[in-house]
Amino acid sequence: MLKRTRQILAIISILMVTLLFLDFTGTVHAWFGWMAKIQFLPAVLALNAGVIIGLIVLTLIFGRIYCSVVCPLGIMQDGFAWLGKKAKKNRYSYSPAINILRYTLLAAMIAAIIAGIGSFVALLAPYSAYGRIVQSLLSPIWQWGNNLLAQWAEAHESYAFYSVDIWLKGGVTLIVALITIIVLAYLAWKNGRTYCNTVCPVGSVLGLLARVSWLRPVIDTSKCNSCGLCARNCKASCIDSKNHKIDYSRCVLCFDCIGKCHKGAISYTFRRQPSTSSDQSGEQEVDTSRRQFLGVTATIAATAAVKAQDKTVDGGLAAITDKKKPSRKTKIVPPGAESIKNLTSHCTACQLCVAVCPNGVLRPSTDIDSLMQPESSYERGYCRPECTKCSHVCPAGAIRPITKADKSSIQIGHAVWVKENCIPLTDGVECGNCARHCPAGAISMVASDPSAEGSVKIPVVNTERCIGCGACENLCPSRPFSAIYVEGHERHRII
Repeated sequence: MLKRTRQILAIISILMVTLLFLDFTGTVHAWFGWMAKIQFLPAVLALNAGVIIGLIVLTLIFGRIYCSVVCPLGIMQDGFAWLGKKAKKNRYSYSPAINILRYTLLAAMIAAIIAGIGSFVALLAPYSAYGRIVQSLLSPIWQWGNNLLAQWAEAHESYAFYSVDIWLKGGVTLIVALITIIVLAYLAWKNGRTYCNTVCPVGSVLGLLARVSWLRPVIDTSKCNSCGLCARNCKASCIDSKNHKIDYSRCVLCFDCIGKCHKGAISYTFRRQPSTSSDQSGEQEVDTSRRQFLGVTATIAATAAVKAQDKTVDGGLAAITDKKKPSRKTKIVPPGAESIKNLTSHCTACQLCVAVCPNGVLRPSTDIDSLMQPESSYERGYCRPECTKCSHVCPAGAIRPITKADKSSIQIGHAVWVKENCIPLTDGVECGNCARHCPAGAISMVASDPSAEGSVKIPVVNTERCIGCGACENLCPSRPFSAIYVEGHERHRII
């Protein structure tokens, strides 16, 4: 019963999280957006005290139930482990914990958060790793299926669905996602939860709490016949059947051991007091665990607080060449991020904001210092003033919630005119696209030569009014580089 209940909850949980990353309309977030916010590391980075306390209490009572019911990466590994068990039964065995590696990686994660090295944090964050896998590998298939459905509906005079562009948002992110799923699939198929109990920093933190959890699997030595069946089915490799011991810091509460024990010697029950002969050592273990947990928790809490044709224009019958990304001195980060530093120090590169962006503006960065974290670019669309979706889905506080009114007054960058690319000067034709479409009214068209009557008009940018939305850059007919582009701001301004 326990195992089946956990499996049902885990399936519901991973389906909800997966839909968050597959949904390109943003509607699913109204129902399931809370699933992103209850993930451990994003909650820590966002200083979401309610979620952090809730997860701590949950673990102190039930053990590492988070790893088997809430964490999507852990649930995915259970799927691969299930396939491995189908190939060979009783495939696992007890192995001692590699604590040096576990806590070294945890310390490295804490140091990376303190130093603001978001790319390293992103590589180890379990929720973010799952998000990249879904967004990079499953999302294109989902969108392709949607487009087929839209074509079918249109053929039957129904427009309930609409087609979307399928494009590679980040080559580096795709490669990282592929490597991640291949490595995790192999480890889980062969050895079960190796990643969760040896590499994952969230698992290491929760493992310290689970050592003193109130409820836990307990071996009744009076019933156990030391057959070892429990250990051979424990995908956490944490049951030492010979000595009748369970390493609760690694137990992820899959309940496979309870289901496999024919003698009913294992039960999920209250923590039992150690025998008289081992009182002192038991108390010492609990005290040590508590000290380790308090030390790690304090460190994490302190950490969280502290990127043609020469004369081709749109319209007519001219061939349209693709736009190319301009070389920006300062990258652009979305409104609500407040600054580049705030985004890089909080973002776990889960790709949720990239998935929900309806205008093709956000894509993963390829810069080493902000690898896979979102940045804005306007080759495919611009950041529309009425859209605030990315700010409402970020679970880590890297992009803070804003309103439509807020967005119209946040300056994330400013437009820069490039004389050599401007159509009126290169082709001698009237244009004014940038001025007509600027939502902030920050661009005016003036005579290129005030002394010559009838001279073509060129744009002039009022940088005090420009909000950096990129409408001018995106809608500029100049190819392959726009005659006007947005230069990002290190820190956003309110205008």
